[in-house]
Amino acid sequence: MKNIRINVGKVGVVTRKGGYKKVLTAGTHWLSFLDDITIYDMSKIYTSDIDLTIMLKDQGFRNLVEVIEVKDSEIALKYINNNFKTVLTAGQYFYWKGLVDFKLIIEDLNNIEIKERVDLAIIKNSVLEKYVRSFDVQSYEEGLLFVDRKFIKKINKGTYYFWKNATSVEVLKADMRQLQLEIAGQEMLTKDKAALRVNFYAQYKVIDSQKALLESKNFEKQLYILMQLALRAFIGTMTLDEMLDNKEGIAEYVANSLIAKVQKLGVEIIDCGIRDVILPGEVKDIMNKVLIATKQAQANTIVRREETASTRSLLNTAKLMEDNAMLYKLKEMEYIEKIAGKIGEVTVSGGGQVVEQLKKMFSQ
Repeated sequence: MKNIRINVGKVGVVTRKGGYKKVLTAGTHWLSFLDDITIYDMSKIYTSDIDLTIMLKDQGFRNLVEVIEVKDSEIALKYINNNFKTVLTAGQYFYWKGLVDFKLIIEDLNNIEIKERVDLAIIKNSVLEKYVRSFDVQSYEEGLLFVDRKFIKKINKGTYYFWKNATSVEVLKADMRQLQLEIAGQEMLTKDKAALRVNFYAQYKVIDSQKALLESKNFEKQLYILMQLALRAFIGTMTLDEMLDNKEGIAEYVANSLIAKVQKLGVEIIDCGIRDVILPGEVKDIMNKVLIATKQAQANTIVRREETASTRSLLNTAKLMEDNAMLYKLKEMEYIEKIAGKIGEVTVSGGGQVVEQLKKMFSQ
């Protein structure tokens, strides 16, 4: 016989020739030399090398343990004293009753949704992380949830967690902010066959994420093509001069012509317009010459208008002087003052008129 002591918090499982015999709790026990004993810490969960079905036939063992069976498609979340510790995968486990407050939560991975009983802090734990997949939807986004390629529902901002399994889960996201689309360097022909390049922009916003992502393939590319066709349709009906004079009308036409079409894409156009019109070098030279000629003609017209006004003013002044002797005298004094400012000395003799004398003086 041999004496075995089992301390508090420990349990001994006695076997003989690999088969289960009995279980011993804390205390001193005598065993045959043919018996083997394995000491277990009651604060831990175990898997047994012995068939638990045989061990559970012993009422003493059955009263001491709680048995958990985790299926192939399940995991068990292990808690000790309400604190998460680890994850148990498929298998049979047992833990000893009485010493530690164990709790196990069985989760079926065939269900993609994670139930509310699993705390968010636990989901982010590195031990559980490999069993979880997550999707982030930003505050400016709207998402579409697909399970097994089937659309389920729209989801708003937040982080969404699902169990990892053979079922495919996907989230498509649409940016719900105001966006801008550019058509840069688009070559077009006017009605009078003038080739030019247009830079056009449009500000738009997604208003229906389901239409934009689910009912349309690459809605941004489709919107680009619709804008391009509308531009060509309108510019092709105008001459170059008409187009340059009516750039604001182009934006209005494009916006109005696309209202119904872009609604099918799940978007709305907020604003649009032509940023630049780039002319070929030859056309640009001609336009510059026309502009210079036009401005020169305007300048000549202004000069002639000013000359005419000046002549008319002189004529009016002459008529006033002819009818008013006093005004004539004042004019004489004005001439003398101007001359005096430039000439050191002026001598006037005789009784003739001052203006006549001055005229003779400067005509010599």
